[in-house]
Amino acid sequence: MNIPNRLTVLRVLLIPFMVILYYLDKAFGDPLVLNGYSIAIGSLFIVASLTDFLDGFLARRWQIITVFGKFLDPLADKLLVMFALLMLQDIGVIPMWIVLVILTREFIVTGIRLIAVDGGNVIAASNLGKYKTASTMVALILLLFHVPALNLTVVTMDFGLIILYIATVLTIVSGLEYIIKNQHTFKDSSK
Repeated sequence: MNIPNRLTVLRVLLIPFMVILYYLDKAFGDPLVLNGYSIAIGSLFIVASLTDFLDGFLARRWQIITVFGKFLDPLADKLLVMFALLMLQDIGVIPMWIVLVILTREFIVTGIRLIAVDGGNVIAASNLGKYKTASTMVALILLLFHVPALNLTVVTMDFGLIILYIATVLTIVSGLEYIIKNQHTFKDSSK
């Protein structure tokens, strides 16, 4: 297994550890106060996010893009984002509708990609989709690191939420762009 694929696998393997830390935080900590558990969760999320950038960069640079990587990389990204969204929604930091919008878009785009792959086509991510991903990750990192004890909650929460709302708008727009640009995929698959 090459290094980019190992980084992708590492990203997937970090998610269960974040889930365990989240439940430990719920049992022994205060999810609305930064503590050892939430620092660990946020730190692992940052490491996982960095592996997302690094695995793609290395795969392109070394020209070792594999079918395994094409499959697992987007899945790992979606699992990572889904964990953070569900955790933040569970502790009341973000509203449910944002989680639904973002996850719905991800499932639709994944479905279109699967139909395209079945037809022998690979659909690359658009620039708008990349901006959506970057803004979502930044927002989630800020929201994972809210610091009530230092009175920085308002700053990180407000700034994180503003970026998350921007990411949500980009999610909707990039999702519509994706559907419109790839509507031929639906037509071709119904023949």
